Amino acid sequence: MNSKDTSEKYLRIPPWLRVKIPCNKTYGATRELVKDLKLNTVCQSARCPNMFECFSAHTATFLIMGNTCTRNCAFCNIENTTIMPVDPAEPVRVAEASRRLELKHVVITSVTRDDLDDGGAAYFSETIHAVREELPGSTIEVLIPDFQGSRTALMEVIAARPDIINHNVETPPSHYSRIRPQANYRQSLELLSRVKGSGSIAKSGLMVGLGEADEEVRGVMDDLAEINCDIVTIGQYMRPSLKHPAVSRYVHPDTFEEYARYGITIGIPHMHSAPLVRSSYHAAIFADREG
Repeated sequence: MNSKDTSEKYLRIPPWLRVKIPCNKTYGATRELVKDLKLNTVCQSARCPNMFECFSAHTATFLIMGNTCTRNCAFCNIENTTIMPVDPAEPVRVAEASRRLELKHVVITSVTRDDLDDGGAAYFSETIHAVREELPGSTIEVLIPDFQGSRTALMEVIAARPDIINHNVETPPSHYSRIRPQANYRQSLELLSRVKGSGSIAKSGLMVGLGEADEEVRGVMDDLAEINCDIVTIGQYMRPSLKHPAVSRYVHPDTFEEYARYGITIGIPHMHSAPLVRSSYHAAIFADREG
């Protein structure tokens, strides 16, 4: 075990990050529905700490195009083992699950599929259209990969007219080589700028606790404000396993509130900044605000 692993023994999880596991029949029903329809959720694959709360509230973030990724971001719990072909029937099953869960706001994300010519953009489009047909009154949010900078792929997603397009920058640029080595910070900003330029609602997010300083967090918010990003989420990085980078710090809730105040001050309309915030956590509140 390296020194970082040893030192983290003494970084006890603070009280504000201790999640209560509810005893709720709805949680089991949601989990069984997802299993029955042979769907993946980022809640399960990424070991999200909010899974019990969200499943208990009949919500889930659908993970399309499999549960293995072509990239290997250091913070992520999704595996990058054998990549399977996409399932052409999956969009219809996502739509059916959304209907059975009676979702008012549907959140769809994916693994990164650099093996596909369009990065999976057409598959996002198909899924959006399937959900629209099944639930015409719902709002739809997609959390997309960078499509390796392809404008054509991005425009295919935009043309499907989801209500919110999210792409996370994840961490300040000086940490990309260690945390997100197969991505490019400026490329991610350019994607978000194109989303905003198309007239769509642009959303992004990042984690803290990966070695960044507060000044760097504010720098990312400055960059997102400059491209007129509509919604920004900031949450605490939680180490999924001992194979993942150690948590460098547990940020106090007061500091998260300071991040939110700063973001509003520099012109970001909607900030959602708290220890347990994840990019799709309570996502529907932003759809309501923008609607």
